Amino acid sequence: MAPTASRRLFGTDGIRAVAGQPPLDPTTIFAVGLALGHSLPKTHGEPRVILGRDTRESSPWIATTLAAGLRKAGARVESAGVVPTPAVAFLAHTHGFHAGVVISASHNPWRDNGIKLFGADGFKLPDAVELAMETEILQHAAQTAVPNLATLPPVEDNAALMADYIQFLCSCVPGLSLAGLRIVADCAHGAAAAVAPELFRRLGGDVTLLNIAPNGRNINDGCGALHPDFVASEVSLRGAHLGLTFDGDADRCMLAGAHNKVINGDAILLMAARDLKARSMLTGDIVVATTMSNMGLEAALKRSAIRMLRAPVGDRYVLQQMQEHNAALGGEQSGHILFPHLATTGDGLLTALVVLDLIARTGKSIDELTADLRVYPQVIVNVKVREKSPLDQIPSVVARIRAAEEELRDSGRVVIRYSGTEKLARVMIEAECEEAMRRHADAIADAIRAELGA
Repeated sequence: MAPTASRRLFGTDGIRAVAGQPPLDPTTIFAVGLALGHSLPKTHGEPRVILGRDTRESSPWIATTLAAGLRKAGARVESAGVVPTPAVAFLAHTHGFHAGVVISASHNPWRDNGIKLFGADGFKLPDAVELAMETEILQHAAQTAVPNLATLPPVEDNAALMADYIQFLCSCVPGLSLAGLRIVADCAHGAAAAVAPELFRRLGGDVTLLNIAPNGRNINDGCGALHPDFVASEVSLRGAHLGLTFDGDADRCMLAGAHNKVINGDAILLMAARDLKARSMLTGDIVVATTMSNMGLEAALKRSAIRMLRAPVGDRYVLQQMQEHNAALGGEQSGHILFPHLATTGDGLLTALVVLDLIARTGKSIDELTADLRVYPQVIVNVKVREKSPLDQIPSVVARIRAAEEELRDSGRVVIRYSGTEKLARVMIEAECEEAMRRHADAIADAIRAELGA
């Protein structure tokens, strides 16, 4: 189920906005801490909350403000420092915390930031829980005075928590050695930069780490999973076997082969699905992808007698469908991959290790493992909008969508949706005919732009 229109604060991945502006202003952030703290059980003393953050310059003050709200509500706050989003999910689940909070805007530009919430089980809070919290958050934001930020005690980081997460990653691929492999890893000046050096030191191999010098404003800037061509060119330039690239909070991973080839989440799902099936671990021979995954993935999985289901975009909706069908694998084209037998949420570093382990066990290159994936031409056009009005109520947009669906009925797909984290309409067209694909994508985008363009 996709998020309902009544949600005012939470999108598909928590609260996200320009740092300092509503709903990510100090008043609302403090109110989030209060509301979350009030929602936690108080039966056994102070409830404990684990915080993590990415490398944006706004992350420390947001963490401090939110921690102040939590403490006022009676919670005890601990911080893992700069760590990937999945590290907080892991720590919440394994270290007895009642909730986990990540300060990050993932792949967004540095000016943005966000708040992601996890339960004690390590899973993102359900839509219904977040929606119920909104009422209290908005009430507190309207009535509660925020303490002076300059007087608030900083949140002290506990390095041992990050070390526990690194140990967990290594335990997921026991015996893995990268000896003999030349690898390039792009850490996007984000959270992966805090973990990757020690992680890959333990695993050996010849690993070149790029973009590991965050300055608060260079996160995702021309690098990382949003710009996989960068690591692909570095792989070619350096004569490496494989490239890895992560987004700002390192919950997704994209790859690059030795021939300047970008390998996205669809290809990772294909490799992982075949491997799990070969080891009798792909329950029901089912993989859950999203509406954005390429038809070529569906066709390749079918050749291996694997059925692909499609969920709405957003890892929480992929997970919901996985749980409904007891699926052992799911993910998004963007590189957000879910391995529920290993972790409760998508983890870019874990995904990279799973792929590296597959390469080590099979002796095959990443290019060989994905050689038969025929990708249908696909284009995604992002349109900045001033508001997210229902597109099915705008006649000009409906007419363009129907024209595309009619022509591409047997040879393509049309997916139009709003971003859950930004004021964008995403127009995705996939077709055997590239000319028709681009013509319809431009026509629909122009219609949206004319009616709703920012």
